[in-house]
Amino acid sequence: MPEHAPPSVLFVCVHNAGRSQMAAAYLTLLAGERVRVRSAGSLPADEVDPAVVAAMAEVGADLSAEVPKVLTAQAVETSDVVVTMGCGDACPVFPGKRYLDWALPDPAGQGVAAVRPIRDEIERRVRRLLAELGIAV
Repeated sequence: MPEHAPPSVLFVCVHNAGRSQMAAAYLTLLAGERVRVRSAGSLPADEVDPAVVAAMAEVGADLSAEVPKVLTAQAVETSDVVVTMGCGDACPVFPGKRYLDWALPDPAGQGVAAVRPIRDEIERRVRRLLAELGIAV
C-alpha cells in the first residue's frame, strides 16, 4: 500500500526573490524529500536578489539557478500550508488549508550583512514549522 504523500508547503512574497526563496531553500535543506516545497510571488522579480543568493550560499544552499515564479491559485490549492512573508500579499483562500503569515523585513536592495539576520530568523521559523508538521531535523 502506498504511503501518504508528504505535506506540501508554499512560501509566498511579492517578488519571490528574497524571503520566500530563503524559506523554501531552508525547508528543502532540512527536510529533503519529506516535504514538497514551492515558492511564488504575485509580481515575481527577474532574478533572486544577489545578496540573498550570497547569504544562503554561506549556509550551503545554492539559489543561483532559482528563478522567481508567479503565484497561481493552483499552487495554493495544492498546498497543505501556505506561508506569506509579511508583505501583504493576497492569496486565494481555499478551505482546509493552513495559512501562516511570517512578518519579516524585506531584504530587497540590502547587503549580505543585512540579509543574514533575516535568513537566520527564517531558519528558526522553518525549524518550528517542521516540528509542527511532525518532521524531525
